[in-house]
Amino acid sequence: MSSEKMLARIGGLLRQAESTTNPHEAQAFMEAAQRLATATSIDLAVARSHTSRREQRVTPTQRVIAIGEIGKKGLRTYVHLFVSIAAANDVQCDVAHNSTQVFAYGFGTDIDACEALYSSLLVQMVRASDAFIKSGAHRPVAGVTARLNFQLAFAARIGERLATAKKAAEADAVRADQAGTEHAGTALVLRDKQLELSDFYRQTSQARGTWRGSKATAGHSSTARRAGDRAGRAARLGHAPELAAATKQLE
Repeated sequence: MSSEKMLARIGGLLRQAESTTNPHEAQAFMEAAQRLATATSIDLAVARSHTSRREQRVTPTQRVIAIGEIGKKGLRTYVHLFVSIAAANDVQCDVAHNSTQVFAYGFGTDIDACEALYSSLLVQMVRASDAFIKSGAHRPVAGVTARLNFQLAFAARIGERLATAKKAAEADAVRADQAGTEHAGTALVLRDKQLELSDFYRQTSQARGTWRGSKATAGHSSTARRAGDRAGRAARLGHAPELAAATKQLE
């Protein structure tokens, strides 16, 4: 499946998700979107493994993802959300020291999927944290502390949900392979893909250290963490128009 077709199908899932108020259905749509992204990635990895060396072969690439302007509050929680999504989609990341940009390393379709998921989930994370702060449930903890804790917990839960969906999709593909209904050697292809990406990252990355921005340095709020986790569990892939603007940063 091409990147365009994948994004179009994810867009269809977004519209379906938007039409339901059932949290179980919302979760199913999110998992379906991640499984679609994973299945597409597997199909393309298999295709690459059969491409002749004499033919033009798709290789990993680096893409710069704009997170926000210098000085904007909460950028590192935005980064944490993108990195959590990337981890579930075979994309490695370096982060600018000021958290304004993420340097994504991976195959183009995988990075496309990350941007599509991030575009929708970022809006939901910000809206949910705004609603939490406005409710006053964070008091007596300061609003900035509560917001950071809420958004970090939201991002962590999203990462876990997407990783679970990815693992299930890969397991399905391997089982189908073993049953003789899919391409042979799916497990080997997935391993080779990881090795190729790791080699590309080592050769391309100029990172000088490890990003540690996922920790809330302003203090800890258990109440905000629990609220953010609940919001992450309930998050759905809403608003199809957000997908079309997947590469546009949140204003």
